[in-house]
Order: sequence, then structure tokens, then C-alpha cells
Amino acid sequence: EKISEQLTDEHHKMAVQSDKAVIDFFHEQIDRIEKAVLKEVKIRYPYEELLIVPGIGKILGITIMLETGDINRFPTVSEYSSYCRCVSSKKVSNGKKKGEGNKKNGNKYLAWAYVEAANFMRRYSEPARSWYQRKATKTNQIVAIKALSNKIARACYFIIKDQTPFDPKKLFH
Repeated sequence: EKISEQLTDEHHKMAVQSDKAVIDFFHEQIDRIEKAVLKEVKIRYPYEELLIVPGIGKILGITIMLETGDINRFPTVSEYSSYCRCVSSKKVSNGKKKGEGNKKNGNKYLAWAYVEAANFMRRYSEPARSWYQRKATKTNQIVAIKALSNKIARACYFIIKDQTPFDPKKLFH
């Protein structure tokens, strides 16, 4: 409404109002889907703790909880990160590429969830945004978002495995 009041052209006002109606409709649909999913899923331990991580909402938290399964099957955080497809499968020796591992190993749904969480974290968390911008200037945006998703996956591993609360200071120290 505030934006609509600032516009003088009737066509622009109508366009803004139409966009707002579409956004409101999608928010209603998202709420309906979230309620239906929450009704069907049996919530387990790590779910509530995962919601504390910036960028992880209800659906991403459920996805991470369900797709991770028993965290004890991953003895190390590196194995969990690899399973989540958050690390490269390249083999490098003396600065030369010697081959690639199986890129399709791991869980594509966890990979998606952590990249989504990284995008949301970058958008809504100032420390994440500044870390991402520093990383993106050194490499590129895709590598930077995958690196941020790896940081989130590692943090979630410790939240689930050690039952420790999320600490943003440890994430970007």
C-alpha cells in the first residue's frame, strides 16, 4: 500500500497490487503445505535445534532431519559433509587435476537443503553475508555458496551428533 501510494501512474499501481496479490497467494499455499507436512511427519530430536540455525526453516529442518537419519552412521564430520555433497570430488596432486570421484555419491536432497539454507543465511544473516562476499571475491559465487553450505552442514552435524546448540561465533570465526 505504501508503494502503491507513491506511484502516480495507475498502471504501475495496478501492477504492484497484482504482484502483491500473487505473493499473498503463494504465502497462503506455502503455509498450507507446511501444515500438511508437519501433520504427517513425526518430529524427532534435532528438528527444534536445527530451526535455530539462520536459513533453516520448517521444511528445510524436516528435510535435514529425515534425510540424515541416524547421525551415528557418520563417524566424522568430513564423511557427513561428503554425504551431503558439500565438498568437491576432485582428486588433485601437485596442483594438477588427476581425476574425479563419483559426483553422484551422497544425498542430493541434503545437498539441495544445505544450498537453500546457505542462500537464506546469506540473505538474512550479516556475518554470513560478509563471509560469503569475501569468499566470492576470491573464487566465484557458486563456490562461495557451496562453501557456505558446507559450513552449515558441519554445524548441523555437531548440533545433531553432540547435541550442542548453534553458535554463530564458531561458524564464522
